[in-house]
Amino acid sequence: MLQADEIGRPESSAPGHRSSQRNPWLVLCLLFILTVIMFIARQALPIIMGFDLRKRLDLSPFAYGFIVSALGLGMMTGEFPVGLLMDKLGARRGLSIAVSWWSTATASLALAAVGLQLAISHLWISIQLGVSQFWKGTGECGAYSGGVKTVNRLFEKKDRTLAIGIFNGGSVIGATLAPPIMFFLMQRYGPSSGFLAPALAGFLWIPLWWLVFRREPGTHSPTALPIVSLRQMLGNSSSWAVMSCRFFIGPVMQFYWYWMPLYFNDARHWSLKEFGFLGWIPYLMGDVGGIAGGWAAGVLLRHRVTVPTMRRYLMYGSAVVCVSALAVPYMNGITAPLIAISIAITADNFLSAHMFAAVTDLFPDEQVGRATGLTGIAGGLSGMLFPLLTGWIVGRISYAPVFLLVGLMPLAGTIALFAAGRKYRQLDKPAEAAT
Repeated sequence: MLQADEIGRPESSAPGHRSSQRNPWLVLCLLFILTVIMFIARQALPIIMGFDLRKRLDLSPFAYGFIVSALGLGMMTGEFPVGLLMDKLGARRGLSIAVSWWSTATASLALAAVGLQLAISHLWISIQLGVSQFWKGTGECGAYSGGVKTVNRLFEKKDRTLAIGIFNGGSVIGATLAPPIMFFLMQRYGPSSGFLAPALAGFLWIPLWWLVFRREPGTHSPTALPIVSLRQMLGNSSSWAVMSCRFFIGPVMQFYWYWMPLYFNDARHWSLKEFGFLGWIPYLMGDVGGIAGGWAAGVLLRHRVTVPTMRRYLMYGSAVVCVSALAVPYMNGITAPLIAISIAITADNFLSAHMFAAVTDLFPDEQVGRATGLTGIAGGLSGMLFPLLTGWIVGRISYAPVFLLVGLMPLAGTIALFAAGRKYRQLDKPAEAAT
């Protein structure tokens, strides 16, 4: 079991000293680009399904939710093994393997459009989409475990939330760029190109990663540390704190990624062209929220606010703002719903930067990959269940109850983090001692 002084010890005594890597911000830039590519690839499915394949396959909302949930099942399955891979091989090699894996899976989604052209059974095409999504999820989970581990090794604690906010902000930049990119690709080259283009970009990213991230920090300190087993990690209250937090918060952005194209098409009657021109706005605001979350953390820490207090102020504050999603179904026109969704996504990404940074608060470097993997298992579980629930609710009732859930789940996740995270109370000391 980890002791409080191990988790809150000064950086100089941490097992993974900061790297001699001369360009940590350039490495962070590549992590940001990777996240952008990954989320363009993620958004390809809901946009292509929402405005093309779903109608041609005659899928119900629940059937679509089943395909979406396969990604969560894949992430839940792959998170801990991939996190262990990052801890064993390091993020340089581990991320290269993960990216090549999910890029291949993304390319395989293009087979659905080919299947339609060959008049293959719609049921088999839907199953193939689900299998490809599962495959994709087992690799995608490495982006966060590898990214958080890299940030933990290259950046001081006072800069980590900002760094995590920047690379996590790539998710909403990817979602921002996806509508116009998918509109262009689908109009010019057909739906298959929407899957093949980000897959190719993922493969092209790997040599850049090896070129820039040439020297990875050592994984061991001069004094050998005892190996902490999975059973010991699960006996640590910090594990359950970060897992429960991601269980509730993770599906919220997934809802905005996967269901907004369908919502604007079904409930607001937007065309693909309208979504291509306006659908990127909420996701752009989400990127602002992710970076602002990291910036605010740095400001408070520099003013000697303790890490636990900083997290409480910023996480509870942003979770309350997420409640604005409740109003979306009851708004008329185009502008008001866009503004409300933009506010909710901004607050959720602000919160998400702290959710991932909480892992670096509560775990030493040699456990960050596995701890992030454990949170991914929890997020994968909810990411598997919530789309099924969403599909059932939308098909039987409407989108209104779903917006109620996504408005309240961030607050539930924040409460769970601090209720279970007993070590935050032990870390509640002056900020310079915690950093």
